[in-house]
Amino acid sequence: MQIAQNSVVAFHYTLTNDAGEVLDSSEGRQPLTYLHGAGNIIPGLEKQLEGREAGEKLNVTVSPEEGYGEVQPQLVQEVPRDSFQGVEAVEPGMQFQAQTQGGPLMVTVTKVEGDTVTVDGNHPLAGQKLNFDVEIAQVREASQDEIEHGHVHGEGGVEH
Repeated sequence: MQIAQNSVVAFHYTLTNDAGEVLDSSEGRQPLTYLHGAGNIIPGLEKQLEGREAGEKLNVTVSPEEGYGEVQPQLVQEVPRDSFQGVEAVEPGMQFQAQTQGGPLMVTVTKVEGDTVTVDGNHPLAGQKLNFDVEIAQVREASQDEIEHGHVHGEGGVEH
């Protein structure tokens, strides 16, 4: 069966950046399972998997525009240290959920200088070209419940 809209796809992957550093991998774990066409994975990877079949291996390069987007400078802001009430030590690398006009946004602390904290709301992989080595493990038709819920149920998916 070929991967198409409303297929359930399970695949193993290794994600590297342009320097060849491994950023993520399913090695030693269950394959990543998703509902094709439901926006469950980044658009560039989903587009490259369309029409493929179980057993295929491929290398996919995804541009920032089809991955996690370009870096948006307006998402990097300096905020007062007292915005982090109840947190004793704010340090680079810490993540918080900020309330913005557009709704909740995960931000990462990138710098702390005195009473000023710099936070970045960009995805950590924004602006990067992503390189995937993929092996498709399984392709099957989605159930009506999976289609209605927009995600995979059962093994590798959501149990409810």
